[in-house]
Amino acid sequence: MMRENTGKSNTLSVKGLVVVITGAASGIGAATAIEVLSKGGVPVLVDCDEQPLAHMAQQCGQDTLYFVADVTDLNAMLDVMAQTLSVHRRIDVVFANAGVAAFGPVACVDPQAWQRCVEVNIFGVFNTVRSALPALMRQQGYVLINASVSSFAHPPAMSAYAASKAAVEAMGNVLHLELQSHGVGVGVMYAGWVRTPLVEEGALHPGFRRLRATMPPFLNKETSAQETASVIVRAISKRQRRVFVPSWLRILFGLRALLHLPFAERELIKAAPEIEKFYLEGLASEGALASSFGPRERERTLARARQNKDGVVQ
Repeated sequence: MMRENTGKSNTLSVKGLVVVITGAASGIGAATAIEVLSKGGVPVLVDCDEQPLAHMAQQCGQDTLYFVADVTDLNAMLDVMAQTLSVHRRIDVVFANAGVAAFGPVACVDPQAWQRCVEVNIFGVFNTVRSALPALMRQQGYVLINASVSSFAHPPAMSAYAASKAAVEAMGNVLHLELQSHGVGVGVMYAGWVRTPLVEEGALHPGFRRLRATMPPFLNKETSAQETASVIVRAISKRQRRVFVPSWLRILFGLRALLHLPFAERELIKAAPEIEKFYLEGLASEGALASSFGPRERERTLARARQNKDGVVQ
């Protein structure tokens, strides 16, 4: 059974803990799985991308439990937790990490892309946490939600991502209050730029590159997935309430109201028309889906449409 952090962090450990990680096939999720394993924990991997997930599970060892599941499907996530319990008999930690990003101004972003981003990032977190809660309550476990710095910093052309991350931050805050009496710890993670496929794909879009150009160098610095995973596993062991990557983001978090004052928005307002121009150029040459999503989520969308002959992809 997990315990609340008493201030003696050296007495806490992830050794032997069963840790369910969504979005585990790549990026932060994959690096966290490796880090959990290295500290003696038992990672359970969940992702919708079958081949990368199987490869990741192989890296973690042949006995590693993994599930191909879409977090937007509550029944699928209930099945994930049930099967995990049938094998490991317990769930100690859930890291609700799976997420996608949709890019484009509200006036012209593909509505299906916007909706998909919200479904994965909000309903996916809800489904993950809801399905695991009975087991977590029995273990007095820990939930960690990946909210991102975008939960309080809201750049142009990122409305779906920012709105969804703000929503799961709020969800985490509510869960913290609701689960105290059940002995379940809740943490919310705020990461800046982490070197993952999601960020790398964003760099392919000229509008995204223009957005990053508005930021001073210290805000543009990237953290590796491995460094981030180390922070995450340490946060799990300490049952931290808020997790910042890099750590100085706690200062920005404390000053978050200032981010929406005129002086802080000046460069973003200047950049917005050019970002819109780049998006519209991509829309004309590549189509709405290609301009709104990175390659991986674009392929997932097309695959879902192929499976459902009635699906319409624009």
